[in-house]
Amino acid sequence: MRLMITGAAGLLGSELVRLADHDVVPTYHSAPVDGGVRLDVRGRAEVDAVIQRVRPDAIIHTAFKQSDWVTTADGPANLAIAARDTRFVFVSTDALFDGGPTPYDEDAPPSPITPYGAAKAAAETAVRAFHPNAVIARTSLIVGSAGISESEQLTHDLAGGAPGALFTENIRCPVDVTDLALALLELTTSDHRGVAHVGGPEAVSRLELGQLIAIRDGLDPESLPSSPGPVSHIRLDSTRTQLMLKTRLRPVREFLRPPRS
Repeated sequence: MRLMITGAAGLLGSELVRLADHDVVPTYHSAPVDGGVRLDVRGRAEVDAVIQRVRPDAIIHTAFKQSDWVTTADGPANLAIAARDTRFVFVSTDALFDGGPTPYDEDAPPSPITPYGAAKAAAETAVRAFHPNAVIARTSLIVGSAGISESEQLTHDLAGGAPGALFTENIRCPVDVTDLALALLELTTSDHRGVAHVGGPEAVSRLELGQLIAIRDGLDPESLPSSPGPVSHIRLDSTRTQLMLKTRLRPVREFLRPPRS
């Protein structure tokens, strides 16, 4: 299978490239990758041209830019239109939920309260309309096994005295990047269509996540500054999707457990 992976320079995209047992064509926008094809998903003509040139059997779309509506909302639509006859997996986010008291399963409708969440919700709507057989894979905070994720970088910065704080009232379901990549590759070769949830099974606050990272990396967890922050409890329920996967999405306290000496 010829598999095109967008955002191949990113944490998730690069892990997909590393793990995929296929003929992989990585794409990038600004940071070149080995053997990669440059792709700006904001331009429909360019997307069409790249799809025609690469002729993939499947696409996993990981690329996004939180501050750019066109990249995050229009980009997936452009790909869905160009790849109507191609297996398409679109990586979405739990940030399209408002953060209520109960977990969100695959049937929960988007309820965004941020521009980024609204952009992802718009992208999901477009993908559903233009590519009904696509997989919309919603995930949560991605933590790197080998690389440095945003959460890990922030933890290290704060432990080093940088200004800021980790919120105690921001609850998410972190997932290990390798677990997530393997799950996405499974979904790509499956018959599933529609929404899939691929977050971790354990909900923790941003502070708890930072403390777990600090302990794993030999930093002082008590040195991390904290604040309640805005109340946002986004618990992604991935139970239904987990039942159809061979890949086990591990809880955060397991995959961030310090290595045995």
